[in-house]
Amino acid sequence: MKVEALIFNLIAVFCIVAAAVYGIWSREPIGTTALILSGGLTGLIGGFFWFVSRRIDARPEDRKDAEIAEGAGELGFFSPASYWPFGLASAAAITGLGMAFWYDWLIAIGVAAILVTVGGLLFEYYTGQNAQSS
Repeated sequence: MKVEALIFNLIAVFCIVAAAVYGIWSREPIGTTALILSGGLTGLIGGFFWFVSRRIDARPEDRKDAEIAEGAGELGFFSPASYWPFGLASAAAITGLGMAFWYDWLIAIGVAAILVTVGGLLFEYYTGQNAQSS
């Protein structure tokens, strides 16, 4: 995680420096604001990765003396097939469409659909045919 933290923090520093140079040179507030916000967001991600890297053991990717074979093995559980992400994207699109035209009723439907699909995605392996029996 240290490599990822370094990459994101370097991008954050670059965005902040670019925002300072751009703001002084062009005196245009929108681009300067966008660069500052981009630097802040990448700094937030870099800080999270740095925080996590202090709490976990060094991974093979973080050590200079590691062998390629040390990174082999199971990486985690990935759902083989699920329709919930499609439903979540559709619900977000409905909510975005409602917000674009400011239709209160469409925003309410979209937010309700987001809550239902997030719940379905979260509890997918706890209920129904995919439930893990103990």
